[in-house]
Amino acid sequence: MTHIVTRNFPQRAVWQLEQQGLHPLLARLYAARGVKDKAELDYELKSLIPPSALTHATDAAHLLADAIEAEAKMLIIGDYDCDGATATAVGVRALKMLGANVDFLLPDRFKLGYGLSPEIVDLAAQQSPDLIITVDNGIASIEGVERAREHGIATLITDHHLPGETLPEADCIVNPNQPGCEFPSKCIAGVGVMFYVMLALRAELRQRGWFAPNGADRPEPNFASLLDLVALGTVADVVKLDRNNRILVSQGLKRMRAGQLQTGLAALFKAAGRDPKKATAMDLGFILGPRLNAAGRLADMRLGVECLLTEDPSRALSIAQQLDALNRERREIESGMQEQALILLESLDANDAAPGIALFDTSWHEGVVGILASRIKDKLHRPVFAFAPGEGGIIKGSGRSIPGLHLRDALDLVAKRSPGLLIRFGGHAMAAGATVNAENFDKFRDLFAQVAAELLAPADLTRTLETDGSLEGAYFSLETVRLLENEIWGQGFPPPLFLDEFEVEQQRVLKEKHLKLRLRKGGTRIDAIQFNFSTQPGHTTRIAYRLAINEYMGVETTQLMVEHLD
Repeated sequence: MTHIVTRNFPQRAVWQLEQQGLHPLLARLYAARGVKDKAELDYELKSLIPPSALTHATDAAHLLADAIEAEAKMLIIGDYDCDGATATAVGVRALKMLGANVDFLLPDRFKLGYGLSPEIVDLAAQQSPDLIITVDNGIASIEGVERAREHGIATLITDHHLPGETLPEADCIVNPNQPGCEFPSKCIAGVGVMFYVMLALRAELRQRGWFAPNGADRPEPNFASLLDLVALGTVADVVKLDRNNRILVSQGLKRMRAGQLQTGLAALFKAAGRDPKKATAMDLGFILGPRLNAAGRLADMRLGVECLLTEDPSRALSIAQQLDALNRERREIESGMQEQALILLESLDANDAAPGIALFDTSWHEGVVGILASRIKDKLHRPVFAFAPGEGGIIKGSGRSIPGLHLRDALDLVAKRSPGLLIRFGGHAMAAGATVNAENFDKFRDLFAQVAAELLAPADLTRTLETDGSLEGAYFSLETVRLLENEIWGQGFPPPLFLDEFEVEQQRVLKEKHLKLRLRKGGTRIDAIQFNFSTQPGHTTRIAYRLAINEYMGVETTQLMVEHLD
């Protein structure tokens, strides 16, 4: 069952925004998202929270500036997802612009797993670095930092994940979620944290007189050139788009649309058949992000990082085409896994499924379980963990949650109630990972269901779909679609979703799983499509939908993307 509600938009706020020159439709949409003044939509770089507000960013800048002056060797250790890859690329590019001696190392998710583990530190030590810098990981790497100390290697942790009760004894930790940090944007992505550290480092070097006065020998770099990478990592990591994150994304998209993007990102757009001049946040989350993530899921994320670092257009396009092929392979694997999972769950529906679900199959692919968990979560509206076999008798799970259940906190409760059950775990409110021994899967499944039942209120188990209400027929136009696409929407600042009653004039099924509709509302007729539909409508239907553009044979028309119908 889906409960549909309409967002409230305070009339006074709508009036205020309209008086300040905002389009009436945008005024209504923004008011419903808590915006009261047009100044809140100022996405210029000067409106960013200053780097000095990020706890220990200045300390990190001192550490890095000393290392650059000493010509020390630095090694960035990243993560194998899009946030980690873009953060690695931002770090390498920025540090090289500043004259640093820097390289990067990424863990093989199938052998070394996530984070700064003792094993990857041993591997890193073979390169004899003076300083290890983590990006998008490290806040839980107590043993890894200790191993680095044994090797005589200093450590700088930059991360955004939630910390445990004990922090690693690193030389410096920059994480907006660590105790005592009052940085307002707690939901900044890993790539955003690294970008902030690089801004602080540049300011420190400027103060030290590092840059040549005439700019000839040692010019001060413009880090705005990295904002396309910051935007991609921020959107792809599905962090909440608060105002600070919207500024980062807006500035990155602005550069993409102006053709000022990294060679590798231009190649990814080309491989996907997209035009960067029309780039939107949806492109980053659903087109570029999955292609980059495919390298970490099925192969080696070094391939993805190389795509983001190369300046050779032909090499970039070759890698982008490989990533595109990997993404298609990922979809096929995911489809097969999803069919197996649904067979396991075929006797369940959202009304009688356990409050928390954990699934495991020996044939599942470790790199795709996160997407599988997300799909099952969407279908059943339950927090879900999907596990795949690892090495040495362990299984690795990826979880996705629903509003009402903080997934990392739920895992922490599982760990406290059954000490030793979880070999390791970590993550956020809506996404987390866990590793257990295969023989303990049933125990984890039952305990996770029990904990979820305690933490979730009955109302949380009903899917709620928030809409922006009815849309006047005059707005069913290409102009309106483009108006909305130019704005910044995403997690925590959702794209517009409208709700209307329609007459169904025609309907047909495409490829046995998609529903094509011809609808009428008053005197307006419009096409609509629902992907992977479950039910067909009658003569009249209520539809929750987004506005989109359908391009066919070079002709663009307005189309409704159906999210829900009844």
